[in-house]
Amino acid sequence: MNVKTAKTPSYRTKNSQVSQGQATPAESDRDENPTPELSPETIAQGMSVEELTEQVFDELSQKLTNKSKSAAGVADRIAKEVERICQKSNRIQNSGQIHSWQLTLARHRMQKCLQYHKLGSKQGRVELHAQLSSMVYRHVAPMHSRLSFQARYNLIEDFLQGFYIEVLRAFRREHDVAENYTPRTQLELAEYMAFTEHYAKRRITLPGRCNQQLVVLRAQGFAHGQPPETLVDIEQAVEYPKGEDAQIQSRSYAAQQVREQMVADTVDPSEAVLRDRVIQELVQYLEAQGQSDCVDYLVLKLQDLAAPEIDEILGLTARQRDYLQQRFKYHVEKFARSHNWKLVHEWLGADLDQNLGMAPQQWDEFCKAITDEQRQLIELKRNGSSDREIADAIRCTPKQVQKRWSALLELAWQVRNTENKGK
Repeated sequence: MNVKTAKTPSYRTKNSQVSQGQATPAESDRDENPTPELSPETIAQGMSVEELTEQVFDELSQKLTNKSKSAAGVADRIAKEVERICQKSNRIQNSGQIHSWQLTLARHRMQKCLQYHKLGSKQGRVELHAQLSSMVYRHVAPMHSRLSFQARYNLIEDFLQGFYIEVLRAFRREHDVAENYTPRTQLELAEYMAFTEHYAKRRITLPGRCNQQLVVLRAQGFAHGQPPETLVDIEQAVEYPKGEDAQIQSRSYAAQQVREQMVADTVDPSEAVLRDRVIQELVQYLEAQGQSDCVDYLVLKLQDLAAPEIDEILGLTARQRDYLQQRFKYHVEKFARSHNWKLVHEWLGADLDQNLGMAPQQWDEFCKAITDEQRQLIELKRNGSSDREIADAIRCTPKQVQKRWSALLELAWQVRNTENKGK
């Protein structure tokens, strides 16, 4: 199965028949948060903002281990945002289930806020930053630019700093708070991070009935706004020349022109070819694991469909989609760190020849921090030894080799993506 096949809309007709049994909004929450019997008028017209605020505040207070003085303000902002969404959506207004939609949207936002609150301010920032970075990784630089992982990482950092400022301004504007408002409590910070995730994932309608996530459009605009020489400067900043002659040569105008032309003008299809191979191998791996529903989910994600559209096509409830996403994430991580790690890391510009995507100094520190056996494992992998040969060398089974290598790649990922954020 190749990308061309993956992007065909055949799955829509294939699975659209299942969507007739799709659950109504808030169905997955009924057992956890039972509501009293409501009149048909209340179900159709929904609650007032005050009633919704009280409902959200009560549920939020129950789930917080410690009382927060900012809970009332957070509940009020969630209720007003949900009311604004329901008022502007013709689909919700015509559904006759406004009350159910209000609860679904409010609980979804509250749950996301509680997730970040549970992570804490530091880990919450790391998780949010990592999620947004993965969303803009391919879009933050021009399509044919040949940047290393570290150079692309630096571009992502520059872009996200500006994006966070934009989100804070949007938060102040949409929630009608003071112009100098800043999250103070842990709950307010969790609310801001949840809003940032929702804001980044908003779908913007484009000409031709297409749509795209807002953060991706911002990243594409950022990439198009970068002057060509920026890519060369970033590469030079990451890869320091060795020796005085090399430094003089790298600073020469002729060398800069050559590198600029190589980066900006060369049509290199290798990135698209690698991407096709990764998708094809991933689909084959999922099928071999008996995860056909994960293949369907991947195909629809490749078409940039929103979550509600995927739910409708696959006939999923919100709870079923969450479970499917968890299984999909598990298999993708296993595929990337064990089954076909070399292809995936080559595509990301983070294979062994590129020190797993680390800068030279960071790579040296990483090698000093790991054990002698882990350093031996890296050298054997770099030399192309098979799992059986490595197992004989370090006296373990091939299965243990795979597990230890997967753990080492996980450690490298943490060093590459977490320690840099703390510097």
